[in-house]
Amino acid sequence: MTLSAQGMVNGFPSFCMITIRLSYLNKTLSRGIGTSHISHNVVAAKTVDAADVERHSKQVYDWWDPNGSMKGLHTLNFIRVPLIRDGLVSCSLNERTPLPLSNKVILDVGCGGGILTEAIARLGAKVTGVDASKELIELAKNHSSLDPKLANNTPSYECTTIEEHSSLFTDHYDAVVASEIIEHVNNKEMFIESCVKALKPGGKIFITTPNRTRLMHIFGIIIAENILKILPQGTHEYDKLITPNEVTFMLEKNNCHVQLIHGMMYDPILNKWAWCSSTLFTYALQAVKLE
Repeated sequence: MTLSAQGMVNGFPSFCMITIRLSYLNKTLSRGIGTSHISHNVVAAKTVDAADVERHSKQVYDWWDPNGSMKGLHTLNFIRVPLIRDGLVSCSLNERTPLPLSNKVILDVGCGGGILTEAIARLGAKVTGVDASKELIELAKNHSSLDPKLANNTPSYECTTIEEHSSLFTDHYDAVVASEIIEHVNNKEMFIESCVKALKPGGKIFITTPNRTRLMHIFGIIIAENILKILPQGTHEYDKLITPNEVTFMLEKNNCHVQLIHGMMYDPILNKWAWCSSTLFTYALQAVKLE
């Protein structure tokens, strides 16, 4: 598989980001932040961690700031978008068209403010993003609506859970993407089962997540969050991380075949991601739903 940054688009204009942030400052101050931003059916969901949703919702103001608290997600696009693209279409097609995913229907689970959702849509895919946070879904809708490059292919967004969504859209998607989300959910087996349920037979699922290792605990949580403050404190909980073997077991249990597992490494000084042979810190996994 060839992994490159081909097809990536430059960041969103800063004046639009400022407009959105001011809009959300006004809306949120008028109603406050609390569990009210999560609908009742989302709170009751077995995979959703309400405290985690609330914590991420508070980062709505700088979600689209490439130098803000989500800057690692912005630069992660430079390796995860090509992974998804190359996993769904041939490299020869990638070279012939700027919209290689134009015939694909893709679900982005735990989409947040839409950083990955928009990047996939810019490659031509019809993308739906789902997230349990009302604030982040509102942000995603507003941000994509202001981008002229997405005028003819605006992603759709829903504040819901993967369990609820997959029950309505069973065997529907060519691909399901769960990037940097499974480490935040409560019932991982139900989460995987629901993601696979939404996939068409022959469809592919892409997962990126930190590994549950002592090195990740020391460097990715204790140092990165508590000492260097690279990530907001409490972003990750060690006990909720999951290993590649555990994800593989759950996928195989749900009639999927794992096609590849790549290690990923993040340089917080340069804010850059790179592929590596080791999965000790973070990893990406691609699997196909068997027919």
